[in-house]
Amino acid sequence: MLNLVPTQRFADIPQAVDPNSGAPVYRPDIDGLRAIAILPVVLYHAGISGFQGGFVGVDVFFVISGYLMALRIMGGIDNGDFSLLRFYESRIRRIFPALFAMIAASTLMAWFFFMPVEFEYFARSVKAAALFVSNVQLNRESGYFDISAQLKPLLHTWSLAIEEQFYIVFPLLLVIINRIARKCVTPVLIAIFAASLGASIWGVYYRPVEAFYLSPYRVWELLLGALLALGVVPRPKQQFIGEILACAGILMIGFAVLSFNDDTSFPGLTALVPCVGAALIIQGRAARGPAGRLLTSAPLVFIGLVSYSLYLWHWPIIVFTRYLNGHELSAVQSGLLVAISFVVAVFSWHFIERPFRGHTSRIPRKPVFAAATATIAAFVVFGYYVISEVGLPGRLSPDAQKIYSAAYDESPYSGSKCLQDTSGRGPSLSDIEKGNLCRLGVARSGNVNFLVWGDSHSGSMAPAIDVAARQAGASGIFAGRASCPPLPDVELKTEKDTLRCVDYNAAVRDLIVRKRIPLVFMIAYWPKYVLRSELPNQGLYFDPKVRPPLDDRSAPIAAALDQTLAELKRQGTQVVLVMDVPEMGHFMPEALAKATTRGTSTDIAPSWTYTWERQAASRDMITEYAAKYGATTVDALQAICANGRCDSMRNGLPLYKDSDHITATTARSLSYLYTPVFKSLAGALGIAVD
Repeated sequence: MLNLVPTQRFADIPQAVDPNSGAPVYRPDIDGLRAIAILPVVLYHAGISGFQGGFVGVDVFFVISGYLMALRIMGGIDNGDFSLLRFYESRIRRIFPALFAMIAASTLMAWFFFMPVEFEYFARSVKAAALFVSNVQLNRESGYFDISAQLKPLLHTWSLAIEEQFYIVFPLLLVIINRIARKCVTPVLIAIFAASLGASIWGVYYRPVEAFYLSPYRVWELLLGALLALGVVPRPKQQFIGEILACAGILMIGFAVLSFNDDTSFPGLTALVPCVGAALIIQGRAARGPAGRLLTSAPLVFIGLVSYSLYLWHWPIIVFTRYLNGHELSAVQSGLLVAISFVVAVFSWHFIERPFRGHTSRIPRKPVFAAATATIAAFVVFGYYVISEVGLPGRLSPDAQKIYSAAYDESPYSGSKCLQDTSGRGPSLSDIEKGNLCRLGVARSGNVNFLVWGDSHSGSMAPAIDVAARQAGASGIFAGRASCPPLPDVELKTEKDTLRCVDYNAAVRDLIVRKRIPLVFMIAYWPKYVLRSELPNQGLYFDPKVRPPLDDRSAPIAAALDQTLAELKRQGTQVVLVMDVPEMGHFMPEALAKATTRGTSTDIAPSWTYTWERQAASRDMITEYAAKYGATTVDALQAICANGRCDSMRNGLPLYKDSDHITATTARSLSYLYTPVFKSLAGALGIAVD
């Protein structure tokens, strides 16, 4: 049974703490456990095959941290000499030096190589990492148009932020409860543990981004370790039972590493597998037998000793190498980067970590606190400065600056005022019901002539329709949600995607029916839905030599399109189906600005054959159903591709703001495609077109 209220003093728990200093007794098996945690993380990030669930190593670290911190704090409290100031000093000495060195090195690399938007995002991450709120910042940045995670050298600091937030609150909580009612320590921690675990289980389904990054959904993992330290679970008295527990723990972590992947719902219940595995190893205290010999072996113990530096340095090394290469790493390159990361980690541990740590450090407390405060302030000021200067585009040559300006040439219909993002930020269902949506064409009261309906591609194309509508004297509204094709009741790639789009699209359809809107433009990233995939490695590491998936999976999309067109035709609404623009694969402003800076070719658009194969299935579907229901089609492909090739830029400017969304300037230049639509339907719309 669980011992909810320990009857013994904390320091009397066997092998918990040193009875004189209150510090945890050194356990080499825990350093071995650290090695088991860090190696899968590094191999997963390096893209080594077979370690697709390596991210669970972070969760193992959380359990270890909770265990060791509870040992230290409660041991000091029992000895009557616990000091918050001394505790925070030890955390600063342990965490800050290597972290700040890594941030400084990453900043230097980012200054010379990152494009402005990339550098602006980096500056935000510097500020957040210095203040230990990276997890909060990443949660905010996780929208549809967020910069790729592979371009964030400080992405991994989210886990440090969670630990630091725990270090700030946890000792205060223990001190307060011990002074008020010592016997309530364990019940209170168990209650928080249960609430956090419950929130995590709920969050992976309803708030997956928050559940991954935010402390309330993660603190149970640290508290699991803390509860072990408090003796809630009795320690096995027989050595062979401890060995069995440790073996079981290793197998559980190994199972998670080898069987979990990026599609696994996580954390939630699945996170119990690596976390309970870590808890079993900690509780087993194996010293002999297979598990004990493995955990206490010299190689694993040493890797455990340098694990913090290895965690800090491996990710920026991988990010910047990939960035400079411009493509994914080969197996040989990945292995080489893992080796380099280990060498850098050993150097960091020996020359940066060790001089500041422990009672033997010659650096006094005051200089440590002063240096920490000054460094944090410097990073925060740097972050605010770079953000205020929009990523310092002056670092680029004039030609590269001109090209890169396309990254900011965004349609007003792509912002949160007009387009609902994947998290639901933007116009609400109530706004749709009331028709309180962004306007296109001429502004006038009363009924509108048309509606533009679609996903984020409809937002980027909307300026073309806006210009044509103004010229025709037509008035319209815009209704779009990112990653939702304009098809009510459509079955998408995942159940989450399907459920996310149902209510929005149903509300738009009801608006069309209720207002009897005579004309609807339906625009979407059709190839993505028909083929159920984007281009492989779309963005920074796109390689046109890698053929995209071309299996036609259009059945659910075709069925939904058939039903939607039939409904709209019955009520007399004319539909215009807009075929999608070609995908570029690369983030165009960044790729073209880099090519200009390096003097390489700017002809980087995929070939005509690649584009045509990618678009064929969706174009056939649209053509078929347009003919069946008398819908009009608009084809932008021919405006961008001609004579067997597609253009990536014209008049010295990119046509796209990223890999598949055209710039506002490009969209306005395509208004001529929509002028015939308004002319042919002028009578039905009640407008006069010259």
